Amino acid sequence: MAALAVDGGHWIGGERISSPRTFDDLSPIDEKVIATVARGGPGEVAAAVDAAAKAFPSWARTSREERARLLHAIADGVERRLTELAETETLDNGALLRSHLRGVMPRVAHNFRFFADRLLGLGHDDFETRGHRNHVSWDPAGVCALITPWNAPLMLATWKIAPALAAGDTVVLKPAEWTPLTASLLADVTAEAGLPNGVFNIVQGFGEEAGAALVADPRVRRISFTGSVPTARAIAAAAALNLTPLSLELGGKSPLLVFADADLDLAVDLAVEQYDNAGQVCLAGTRLLVEEELAGEFTARFTARAAALVQGDPRDPATDVGPNIHRAHLERIDGFVRRASAEGATAVLGGEPNGDLGGLYYRPTLLTGVRPDSEIVREEVFGPVLTLQTFRGEEEAVELANSTRYGLAATLVTGSPERAGRVAARLVAGTVWVNCFFVRDLRAPFGGSRNSGVGREGGDWSFDFFCDLKNTVTAPWAR
Repeated sequence: MAALAVDGGHWIGGERISSPRTFDDLSPIDEKVIATVARGGPGEVAAAVDAAAKAFPSWARTSREERARLLHAIADGVERRLTELAETETLDNGALLRSHLRGVMPRVAHNFRFFADRLLGLGHDDFETRGHRNHVSWDPAGVCALITPWNAPLMLATWKIAPALAAGDTVVLKPAEWTPLTASLLADVTAEAGLPNGVFNIVQGFGEEAGAALVADPRVRRISFTGSVPTARAIAAAAALNLTPLSLELGGKSPLLVFADADLDLAVDLAVEQYDNAGQVCLAGTRLLVEEELAGEFTARFTARAAALVQGDPRDPATDVGPNIHRAHLERIDGFVRRASAEGATAVLGGEPNGDLGGLYYRPTLLTGVRPDSEIVREEVFGPVLTLQTFRGEEEAVELANSTRYGLAATLVTGSPERAGRVAARLVAGTVWVNCFFVRDLRAPFGGSRNSGVGREGGDWSFDFFCDLKNTVTAPWAR
């Protein structure tokens, strides 16, 4: 895995483009440089948007069948290079290799296949108004700016790329600077699949340079961003100047509610699962809300299970929890925990970096004794840090669950179907899981409420965003 052949250049108009400036890409496994990457700015962004705008008319006219064929060809290429993509992404973002091999990279291929097939069935029945025929169509919108995160780089990027390309749009992707490598490999895959030059472009670089220039370009007709709330505000301000439609999938501070009638083994399993990807999952149920009478037994079982998790090199099949992404991010996580401890919280598990491993490994942490209005309860940590609060009855459970400015997801564990229905209906969340977690179907809408986002992705909702919907009304023809 040390010998990675990944081009660090931009991908613009079907060619590799360098920049006068570069930046180093570090692996979170050992904080060593694994690639030198071109650092783009306004000039590279303008060239990429030029290429995308030039390619758009032809791509927009390309038949649905041909677009779908090319998306399936890209999926074929991903599957042929699945091991290479998985190993590269593990080295680049520190997530478990076994997860990349078994789940993440197969999902990348599925993203392309799903939207290729969905495109072919996209439509709406015609309807009549006083004898006039109404026909709804989904027209390609234009150049799309896609800005994607580092926690699941290729999967989350292709969740946007696939429907945009299927819709007949052209794309300029700005991947996260901490994890640029699999996006670069995807450019090679698209070229091998025969995607026309300029339809898919990549500009590497930093948000305040490349990202800011991209979202401000008036030729961009759609912006899709996954990331933090502060960055989303800046993007929305730039989009407003050009009235550019945008989709934002933002942070979460999701609750995991455990009622006294729950299957305790299931509840503990689901709670421990929140440490997946070292806690760097926007959907994670980081606020454990447990009914008071069950709290003691739940905490004992949870801490025993979580303490047995194996932390270490993500390439080792025995590892359960890998490193966090970057030194700055590790320090941010530790800062949250230290401030919470200073306010009186107790770390019944973890609470510090893993001194045995060093580097970017933070011990899985559970904090109790947290105040309902404390920072650790209200702000997204994005690390392996959970809090535990207790409640009495459904009313208090719902009140605690809805007490943050976020509304991305919620998990509910109960043995009562009636309670599940009542509580789920009152939770402010884009996705609610009942007695399960992370079951995802691309046919379903995904997104957040409140500060967790704007808009929905998945299924026809993706096409609704990436297209200009048109209704053509035709009067009866004279015969």
